[in-house]
Amino acid sequence: MPRPYHQGAPSDHFDGTRFFNPDHPSTDKTARDLMRWRKRRTDRGAWPAVPALTTATDTPPAEVTSGIRVSMVGHASVLIQVAGLNILTDPVWSERASPLPFVGPKRFNPPGIPFEALPQIHVVLLSHNHYDHLDLPTLGRLARAHRLRLVAPLGNDAVIRRKLPDLAMVTGDWGDRFALSADVDAIIHPANHWSARSLKDRRFALWGGFVLTTPEGVIYFAGDTGYGTGEIFRAVRRAFGPPRLAFIPIGAYEPRWFMAPQHTNPEEAVRILEDTGAEQGLGIHWGTFRLTDEGQDAPKHALAQALREAGIAQERFLPFHPGEVWRS
Repeated sequence: MPRPYHQGAPSDHFDGTRFFNPDHPSTDKTARDLMRWRKRRTDRGAWPAVPALTTATDTPPAEVTSGIRVSMVGHASVLIQVAGLNILTDPVWSERASPLPFVGPKRFNPPGIPFEALPQIHVVLLSHNHYDHLDLPTLGRLARAHRLRLVAPLGNDAVIRRKLPDLAMVTGDWGDRFALSADVDAIIHPANHWSARSLKDRRFALWGGFVLTTPEGVIYFAGDTGYGTGEIFRAVRRAFGPPRLAFIPIGAYEPRWFMAPQHTNPEEAVRILEDTGAEQGLGIHWGTFRLTDEGQDAPKHALAQALREAGIAQERFLPFHPGEVWRS
């Protein structure tokens, strides 16, 4: 077995070698499970050959000192501008979410912001090390073009340091707080997920979401997560109050027997909105990379239906398209 990425004392979510989700169904799947999924796949939803989503024409400003401005790049990559800081989540500008540039899930829409149009990036928040979230070529481009600091859960530095040894980086456990500026803190928050970059390092690195405390209110980025009991989402509200804004994943959820422990569907995403009490939800993790069986637009239609059934106004939880901008 390769050397574990994190050397530390065991805890309620770390056994000394691997991390795990306490009080949550296992996210580990076997080769037999994968073959079962592939063999039973009979109806994959449509993904258009020519995507309707387009790149933004509204270039991000150099900084935002009043209110919140967020721009959707695609999948889980979002530019958050608040209190003078420019923050990127899980940045991926590559054409594929894969260890190789010529195979693996390919982008169905261009990044919502051209890389060259980015303002000075101060912070990258990395939720976990799956290839659709930790893209080393993009991190290398960012490190060369920007003076940034990366914040990630424990163990992810072992992956990044191999390629980018000089990148300014800090890692922490669930609950650890990092000052991003005099006015903004980032707290790593639990998620129900897993990690791996190969067949031999499953759950060697921790995963999570982020809570940002800012002068404009709390911003919650859920990362990749299954719903489970919902306790981790209710904990956001208890600890920080209802967020002003929550980024919640709505895609990569079919088939449920395979995906439920690790990815929420739109109905569960609405529950997260209610559990956190977020004033505004934006749906991420959909429509860019074809990872699972639902169609490209299925998440946004299912989200609209779930909101109707819950009696929640559609505008309170919007599917966030690449190129779109939301402002407070």
